[in-house]
Amino acid sequence: MKLKAICLLSGLLATAATAAESHIDPALAGYKPVSGVSGNLNSIGSDTLNNLMTLWAEGFKKAYPNVNIQIEGKGSSTAPPALIEGTAQLGPMSRPMKAEEMDAFEKKHGYKPTEVKVAIDALAVFAHKDNPIEGLTMEQIDSIFSKTRKRGGQDITEWGQLGVDSWKGRPISLFGRNSASGTYGFFQEHALQKGDYKTTVKEQPGSSAVVQGVGADPYALGYSGIGYKTSAVRALPIQGDDGAFHAADYDNALSGDYPLARFLLVYVNKKPGEPLDKLTLEFLKYVMSKEGQTVVEKDGYFPLPAEVATEVLSSLEK
Repeated sequence: MKLKAICLLSGLLATAATAAESHIDPALAGYKPVSGVSGNLNSIGSDTLNNLMTLWAEGFKKAYPNVNIQIEGKGSSTAPPALIEGTAQLGPMSRPMKAEEMDAFEKKHGYKPTEVKVAIDALAVFAHKDNPIEGLTMEQIDSIFSKTRKRGGQDITEWGQLGVDSWKGRPISLFGRNSASGTYGFFQEHALQKGDYKTTVKEQPGSSAVVQGVGADPYALGYSGIGYKTSAVRALPIQGDDGAFHAADYDNALSGDYPLARFLLVYVNKKPGEPLDKLTLEFLKYVMSKEGQTVVEKDGYFPLPAEVATEVLSSLEK
């Protein structure tokens, strides 16, 4: 999922990054509440998006106090079944739906679910804040986390193999997500080239647990969404296709230079040729607004350029 093709249009880097402390695109529209919005809104899916969904729900409820919103974030793989069975209107995912998930939805409803881009993430490889390592190549990441090593590297198990001579012989402690997680699937596909994880990766039920594990162990590495970064860890620069090392930051995610950049997604059940139901549509309008994307930035992720937000919203109103 290359962000470059979508985001490097019309000088978006220049227009979106108007201030060093914020990357909110000034062209994003403010949210304007409308009348006639009520009911229950259920969200089932991604743990990576759990905090964001909760914060968006809080902001939305300020505009619509009578709307009831329930959020469950146990992993991206729980979103498709919830949308298929109608137990949720919102299916947040940190990876695209698989073909078999799309097919199962289409078999039930007669059309495919609609994908909504809601934020940008730099999936980070975190090290302890006192860890001296400067960065990693994609081959090294594969060699560290995968037992099949499809990128062709040699098995890496201890810090001396990564050039940290003072820690030579010290084993690398590994933290990751469980298989219900979209982050688990995205990292497996893009970093490990669909290879198998090592059995030594300590699988965690949530993103925060990965970061907490790394923050408590100087010899640890773990992967998680950038929004879960704390002062106890560092997001390591990763070598891109150009051979340079790129930090997990806004500019590198937007340009596609950071190799593990991704969109965060929400899937919805929208019948072709008909607009989305009013409650779900207004919630997503809020998410795409200046207020909603400010929430994205405050939660540690990267906001959408206005051009992307506008394109997404127009597809929901047809």
